[in-house]
Amino acid sequence: MEDVTDPAFRALCKRYGADRVYTEFVNADALVRDIASTTRKLTISDAERPVAIQIYGREPEAMRDAALIVEQAKPDFIDINFGCPVKKVAGKGAGAGLLRDVPKMLEITRAVVNAVHTPVTAKTRLGWDDSDLIPRVNPLGLKTPSLEGRDGVGLFIVSLAEALQDCGIQELAIHGRTRSQMYRGEADWTLIGEVKNNPRMHIPIIGNGDVCTPERARECFDRYGVDAIMVGRATFGAPWLFAEMKAALDPSFPPLRGGAGRGFSMSEKVAVLKEHVLASIAWCGNDERKGIIHSRRHFAASPVFKGLTDFKQTRIALLRAETVAEVFAIMDEIVAKWGQ
Repeated sequence: MEDVTDPAFRALCKRYGADRVYTEFVNADALVRDIASTTRKLTISDAERPVAIQIYGREPEAMRDAALIVEQAKPDFIDINFGCPVKKVAGKGAGAGLLRDVPKMLEITRAVVNAVHTPVTAKTRLGWDDSDLIPRVNPLGLKTPSLEGRDGVGLFIVSLAEALQDCGIQELAIHGRTRSQMYRGEADWTLIGEVKNNPRMHIPIIGNGDVCTPERARECFDRYGVDAIMVGRATFGAPWLFAEMKAALDPSFPPLRGGAGRGFSMSEKVAVLKEHVLASIAWCGNDERKGIIHSRRHFAASPVFKGLTDFKQTRIALLRAETVAEVFAIMDEIVAKWGQ
């Protein structure tokens, strides 16, 4: 969620029903070196609580020191990212790259947990590649198996979850793909369910991957028994998705807009996007052009504009606009022509 979950976007997600928000991931090495662009990511506010600051790195000492710095910002949780699959992170042995070095992953986890008083959580994937999806003896490949010896043959993610729990994390989020899958194919929630149903697990398990609709959110709770769901890419340009999900899960959840049945009309969604533009400009030091450019990935991904006929030229104009007046005029044109 790099360049996505900044304070402006988190505030909108929180307003529209997110129970918890996470910062962009913070590079531990850059934080320890006091790089300004990195330390800026530690900016959180009471309005968005509970909020987790997410860190990633490949060395226990740097991760420990980064966690101590993060703790000074007073987040509700410190989250360790063991799931990022992109080459510039995983290829350097951080994020999901640590799925190939479980002993170091566990060493990092212990170092962070033992260094801070703030609750520590983690996020990971099902494994590095398809070979980690096959039950086997000593699935973590540890030289001195401890957890695996209980049952003999086991699944990598089930054993890894136990090992991380034993290191002291308070919650575990699992994305239902391996690193090699990146974001291809469908997330496998059956293995997330295996972790949740493991009688030796006593910490909350958060499921993640392809939760894009209120109906899917309900299904994931009902079918797999997870304690929470994490929604990522589906929220790009759609922070109201949390409200729609909460309404589907909880009949008492009040509508936040005027739409009948708690659905959001196009005009209501566009109003949220306009609000996001203004918040992004404020986050970018009131630099209008910079704030709009920062918002463009949300315009490009927003479901508001998916499937509109003869929309190509309007979309190009929207993504090229550099002033609030231009952006808002195009959005108003979209509502007038395609909206309801």
